[in-house]
Amino acid sequence: MFRLSEKGEKIQQMFGTIAPRYDFLNRLLSFGIDRRWRTKAVSLLKYQEGSRILDVATGTGDVALEIARSTPPSVSITGADFCKEMVELGQVKVAASPYASRINFRVAPCEDLPFPDNTFDSITIAFGIRNVVDRRLGLAEMWRVLRPGGRMIILEFSTPRSQFFRQIYYFYFRRLLPMIGGLFSRYNAYKYLPDSVLEFPSHQEFSRMISAAGFSKIQIKELTFGIASIYVGDKE
Repeated sequence: MFRLSEKGEKIQQMFGTIAPRYDFLNRLLSFGIDRRWRTKAVSLLKYQEGSRILDVATGTGDVALEIARSTPPSVSITGADFCKEMVELGQVKVAASPYASRINFRVAPCEDLPFPDNTFDSITIAFGIRNVVDRRLGLAEMWRVLRPGGRMIILEFSTPRSQFFRQIYYFYFRRLLPMIGGLFSRYNAYKYLPDSVLEFPSHQEFSRMISAAGFSKIQIKELTFGIASIYVGDKE
């Protein structure tokens, strides 16, 4: 059984603490743009009738629900997350939706996905890969459970290229975001967010990491002046 590192356990506990206000603060702090980003990521899925799709680091199930809205009724979705509190909130949200019969959840970290090889036609992970302590192992696990011909889609925060926009972004991210987050939840958790984004690898470095895990045809799509990016990789 996979054991989280000390850092991984701290991140897991942090998300458990902020889970009750997580959805509200996502909408508030992103001005609702996060919904458009998720929709764009989901539009890149590869699937057919009867496909199985995995959403890693599913949180409260926003991406899983978007996948269900965007795919035929025969497509089934599994959401996996290492935070039990997030999964429990996701289960409640999904149970109240029209897609309850199509979405199921598992409590599991990205580094140890409890599924057989070659199970899923597509895999998504939105704003979660930077929280995976062993990213190489996490990418290898996603490659393992993806079927040949399948696709992995990663949506993650990134650093804008424009120096002018980057300065505005840094001011908001480093100063305002933790303060606003602290009013409604935990200041330290929302200070962790910008810190984790700023230490995330560059497009080029992360693309090399995706390639090293076995993925091919890697694409990078920047969103909203480069605030977020989508990485796409296929398993041949």
